[in-house]
Order: sequence, then structure tokens, then C-alpha cells
Amino acid sequence: MRIGIQTGYWSRKPPKGIVPALVAAEALGLDSVWTAEAYGSDAFTPLAWWGSRTRRLRLGTGIAQMAARTPTATAMQAITLDHLSGGRFVLGLGASGPQVVEGWYGQPYRRPLARTREYVDVVRQVFARERPVAADGEFFRLPLPADAPGATGLGKALKPTVHPRRQDIPIVLAAQGPKNVALAAEIADGWMAGFYAPRGDAEHRELLASGFAQRADERTPASRFEVLATVPVVVRDDVEAAADVIRPHIALYAGGMGSKEANFHKASLDRLGYAAQLDEVQALYLAGRKEDAARAVPTELVEEIALVGPAEKVARDLARWDGTALTTMLLQGDPSSMLTVLAASQAARKDAGGGTPLGARVRSTAGSWAARVAPSKA
Repeated sequence: MRIGIQTGYWSRKPPKGIVPALVAAEALGLDSVWTAEAYGSDAFTPLAWWGSRTRRLRLGTGIAQMAARTPTATAMQAITLDHLSGGRFVLGLGASGPQVVEGWYGQPYRRPLARTREYVDVVRQVFARERPVAADGEFFRLPLPADAPGATGLGKALKPTVHPRRQDIPIVLAAQGPKNVALAAEIADGWMAGFYAPRGDAEHRELLASGFAQRADERTPASRFEVLATVPVVVRDDVEAAADVIRPHIALYAGGMGSKEANFHKASLDRLGYAAQLDEVQALYLAGRKEDAARAVPTELVEEIALVGPAEKVARDLARWDGTALTTMLLQGDPSSMLTVLAASQAARKDAGGGTPLGARVRSTAGSWAARVAPSKA
């Protein structure tokens, strides 16, 4: 299982200290760095800026919102970043939700699966550059027909002037609902899970298998399909104190990222068996009682989808993801905690049994790595 870092989207301003952390982590085996967007910072620009300071890390959007750009505009950005990074770019796409799509982008949120299928088809046409891009779908029509409202009739089918560095730039789909997960396995090169718990692995594999059964021959083999998930991490001596850092994040997604009638994040967590507790979390959050909502998030739920507690516990808990469908774990947290997990991952690989306890090795390794990062304020 590879280890990446999910930087997320910014809050008020850019995160501090991320460049030295990425440079140090890259030298120590980090696989990738991923960005996100909602209605603030975008997903592409930070990858170009931070990626220029690295040489090997894969650079992924996790995720770029489809409503934010036409598929051809997204394909242009992907081709550009792939050239600038020397072929390290991964295009992560997602439908977002109705609050953002209709509230921020002013577009109707309807039939997201059908829209995703059309969107990915157009992007792949641009990447392939075999012929002028053409689409006659429900959502995208290229070129715009002459009889379309407001059309001049002068549109023509085009293909990119730039020759893509790779015609098979990987496309990863963010998905939480069962049909969306199956769609990712059918048409994409990877699936980015919202909340991934090892206990739900059998269900995840079934959904992926149903999508693989519909996968076209020209797609990459299912054996090379990537499964990614963001896993928050907080390393502290006290488990409850560590969980307290994660609780507001879960309360936000279960309570505030969507309406009571349509919240895909909550539905994903409900399927783990926490529907009753999360109903309370949602009710408190929507009532404006955000701190109470966070306190209502069960510690057991936090421990299922995150890594929290002392270094020794984090190292043990990390092993629960081994053997699952997950191929890449995207860590989200403070640099010290993320370096601890990276150290645990490497220590587990090299563990020959006996000698210094795993937890002690993890603390020692992570401490030395953190010391390498701390002096730089870039």
C-alpha cells in the first residue's frame, strides 16, 4: 500500500510549511500529493507550485469538481500539468454535491452519473488526440449545433494543438454511493473513496467487481486499478484527545456538507452502522450547535476511518488496511503525524522481527524526519 498526502482545500490562506514537508517526505518514500477544491482555493494551481519543488511525487487533484470547468478545459489543464511535471499528473474528478454545484456554480445538479460518463468521455478524447473532439450528449455537445439557442453556427470540431505527453493520463473518480463506485470501476483508472473503513472492504470489492464486469477492453486492466482513500491522522498520547481533533471534521461532513435530504457523506458513514448517532450529529449541526455535534461523534467511528493515538497504536492500526482493496492511503493531518505514519509504513516493510519495538522505531524515525523539516520555514 502506497502512502500519499492529501493537502485538502485551504481554509483562510495557504497552509504553512508544506513545501519542506513534501521535499523531506519525497526523499523518504512518499508516493504522491493531492489537492482539493470546494469554493475557495482551486485544485490545480497548488500542484503546479508545489510540484515544481519535487521530482518524483505523483501530483493528483483529489478532487477537481466537474461543474467548475468544461471537460475540454479540464483536459487542457491536465495535459499542461502532465507536461510540466514530466508525466507525474493524475486527474481526480468528482461531481461534488447540489449545494456547491447549484449554489456556487449555478448549474443544475441532476443525473450526476450520466454527466460523469459524458464528461470522462470528452476528456479521454482530448487526451487521445486521434481526431477532433465530438460529443452529442445530454450535457455536452461539441461542436455546439448551429440550431442551439444563441449559437452562431460557426463552431467547428477541434483537437488540442498541444500533443499530450501521455494519452493515458490516469483518471480517478471520487465516489461514495454504490452506483458511483461501480461507475468508477467501469470507466476510470481509479476510485477515490470518501470514508474508507477496513470493515466495509467486502462491500467495496463487490461494488468494484460489478463495475469491472462492464469495463471496456480498451481501458487499463482491472489489476492496475487504483483505490485511494483519505485517512486523517493525529498522533497524540491520549486517544480521546486525538479523536477530538477529528470529530469536528466528521461532524462537518455528516452534518453540514449537504442538506438533511441529500448528504452523500453521511450516507456513506451510515452504511458503517452509525446512522442513529449521526442523525443526532446532523440535527445538532443543522441547529447551529457545531461543538455539540462534534462531541456527539463516537470515538469508535473516528477509529474506524482515521489513525489516532500514540505512535505504537497508530502503527498497529495501520496494519488493518493491509489486505484491503486500498492501494494508496492519503494521509491528512499535521506534518509530524503524517511523517509518523510514513515511518510506520516503512518500518513495517523492513520489520524482520525482534529487536527494537516497532513503536520505538517509529518514534525515532519520525522524530529525525521532523527535525529535518523544522528548520525551514519556506
